[in-house]
Amino acid sequence: MITGLNHVAIAVPDLEKAAAPYRALGAQVSAPQDLAEHGVTVVFVTLPNTKIELLAPFGEASPIAGFLEKNPAGGIHHLCLEVEDIAAAAGTVTSLGARLLGDGRPKTGAHGKPVIFVHPKDFQGALVEFEQG
Repeated sequence: MITGLNHVAIAVPDLEKAAAPYRALGAQVSAPQDLAEHGVTVVFVTLPNTKIELLAPFGEASPIAGFLEKNPAGGIHHLCLEVEDIAAAAGTVTSLGARLLGDGRPKTGAHGKPVIFVHPKDFQGALVEFEQG
């Protein structure tokens, strides 16, 4: 059901500053993309085997703002796993007792595909995003 690691997300206070070392090391860094529904602005660092998502707050209700209050320098925020079927993945993890965040229904993510998040207390302390491949 899991087909791969899509990305590791790092919350940052300044996208441009955070992206600079990746650019200097020759990685491809995308243009910033505002995701109002998720309360973040993101850029993706594309690597040969995965991506790193750098995310910063967008709007006053951003969940990243709270994360950065606790971690002013930023830090790893979540892991994104690609799955073949997001509904099946959601059903599997909820049948094991995991809680989906929000209303439990997929939203459109940064790649234009359905995504859901699983509560970190139900997934070894890590916030996990599933993205339909």
